Amino acid sequence: MTTSSRARSLRRTCAGLALALLVTATGGSCDSADRAADPTDRNGTGSAPGTLRVLASSELTDMEPILDAARTATGVTVRPTYVGTLDAVEQIASGRADQAYDAVWLSSNDYLRLRPDTAKKITGETPIMVSPVALGVRPAAVTRLGWDPAKVTWSQLHRAVADGKLGYGMTDPMRSNSGFSALVSVASGLSGAQAALTEADVRRATPKLKEFFTGQKLTSGSSGWLADAYGRRGDVDALVNYESVLLSSSRSGGLTVIRPADGVVTADYPFTLLTSARPEAKAAAGRLTRHLRTPEVQRRITETTLRRPVVPGVSPASALDRDQRRELPFPGSRAVADGLLDAYDNTLRRPSRTVYVLDTSGSMAGERLERLTAALTELTGDFRDREEVTLMPFGSAVKQNEVRTHTVDPASPRAALDAIRSDARKLSASGGTAIYSSVQEAYRFLGRTPGDTFTSIVLMTDGENTDGDPAAAFDTFYRGLPAGQKGTPVFPILFGDSDRDELDHIASLTGGKLFDATKGSLDGAFEEIRGYQ
Repeated sequence: MTTSSRARSLRRTCAGLALALLVTATGGSCDSADRAADPTDRNGTGSAPGTLRVLASSELTDMEPILDAARTATGVTVRPTYVGTLDAVEQIASGRADQAYDAVWLSSNDYLRLRPDTAKKITGETPIMVSPVALGVRPAAVTRLGWDPAKVTWSQLHRAVADGKLGYGMTDPMRSNSGFSALVSVASGLSGAQAALTEADVRRATPKLKEFFTGQKLTSGSSGWLADAYGRRGDVDALVNYESVLLSSSRSGGLTVIRPADGVVTADYPFTLLTSARPEAKAAAGRLTRHLRTPEVQRRITETTLRRPVVPGVSPASALDRDQRRELPFPGSRAVADGLLDAYDNTLRRPSRTVYVLDTSGSMAGERLERLTAALTELTGDFRDREEVTLMPFGSAVKQNEVRTHTVDPASPRAALDAIRSDARKLSASGGTAIYSSVQEAYRFLGRTPGDTFTSIVLMTDGENTDGDPAAAFDTFYRGLPAGQKGTPVFPILFGDSDRDELDHIASLTGGKLFDATKGSLDGAFEEIRGYQ
């Protein structure tokens, strides 16, 4: 996917999803959808006096108890809307954030500062806490590799992966700042860069980066889902994420947390005013940040969130290693940052292989089928080089004569993308709704030609199962799959009159995740799933 395609993709995600779907990279919550209708709004600006409307990184949900106490101490109420960091960047760049928010609170402003269209929209950055990128490894794997956790380097990690001795999971750098920071950390560590990353550094590191990403067995749009998937997979020994996320996750299974000795990229969580903020919001932000940087609150932050304090004299929580690490250089220009992201998506990472199991039953006739066609057409702008895409429409059964598979050839991507758009326009509605039988057929299809890819199944249906196998038969079928195929998740999309319990069961059984298009756009749901493919 080109840099411009990436920008279009992120803009679609932000514009197309309702607040209930504005949860991406690091596993946030939709509580902010309720807060958006705050009845305390008395001045017509979308905010009551003493209220700060904040566009915040999703992982900051763990700061809510501290912000509740801050409201009592300062009179400032923080009303957050949680999004992925790179999605927030696009909201700021487009100008949509100017009227909706007073401030942004992201894991890092590094990418914001690289863009003239966003750098001029922020002011008054105040770091609140820090957390470095780290590697969480199963203790048995640490022992097997003979590693001293205090001395492991990025080069050692690369060697273990290249030798086939370590598999890991990482969030999607295109949607998550933890994934982006991990990508920058690896590129800096393997290139030997001594200053801001350059295009030459990335070129020099590319052969090793390709080897490194052969070991990525899991990708995701959220840290929470990544931790769950890690727990299900026996071939994944490690996770790459922020130190605080790895330490805080009760689902991590007792990971040994390693900060590579040759350096890391660190998130500093700066509370940042938008230049468009109301004057009273600027005063409120000053009161809030002064409070959050007091020694007492800094101690509570580090003990509660396992992030590191930024105020001198405050010791990190006892679970945090005290050894210092070099801060690895961030890319020196937007061109380098976007080029690195583009290389990851289209060259470095393992290719994707996805079956889209699409309900084209009689109930989809008319406006619903038009929405599906439009969503698939829009989605083609986000398909990656080397990606295999299969459209598998179904009614009372899979419509075998309409199943089409296309692979995006890096030398001529337009041919496959045009073919997918053409196939989407040919979809027609007829028959009943055979959900479970059709998903089984998707698993069989993927099992015929297994490969070294990220595999997934996307299920879109507007109704309940009426034909073919029942749920019990699907459960039996899934449990009988080879271990390798059980690692293929199903991502159902709730749409029209589909049954939430039915689809949630499929997602839970297969290790997938349910996406809701009943409160937002169908194209937004398809786009959000991209972080997991």
